[in-house]
Amino acid sequence: MAMTPEAKVKKKVKELLDTIGVYHFSPPGMGLGRAGIPDIIACHRGRFIAIECKAGDNQPTALQSRELEAITNAGGLAFVVRESNLDRLKDLVWMRMN
Repeated sequence: MAMTPEAKVKKKVKELLDTIGVYHFSPPGMGLGRAGIPDIIACHRGRFIAIECKAGDNQPTALQSRELEAITNAGGLAFVVRESNLDRLKDLVWMRMN
């Protein structure tokens, strides 16, 4: 089965996180858990990181935006990553962690 554009972004993000030694997991979907939770939850050097993956010009839903804002307000890092800014993820993680 072919991967969706968003699944390709998720795969690339996970590969990047693996190469820089960031612990991460993807919460289960399919109606389990809380709505709007980011696609990838990570921890690096004791800092909570949430990543919402989007393909093309797709935007986070209102629920996703609310969760990302709540994470930021709680002191975590929250990013929307897409193909066009994937290269910046490593820099953003390292800049914020050091």
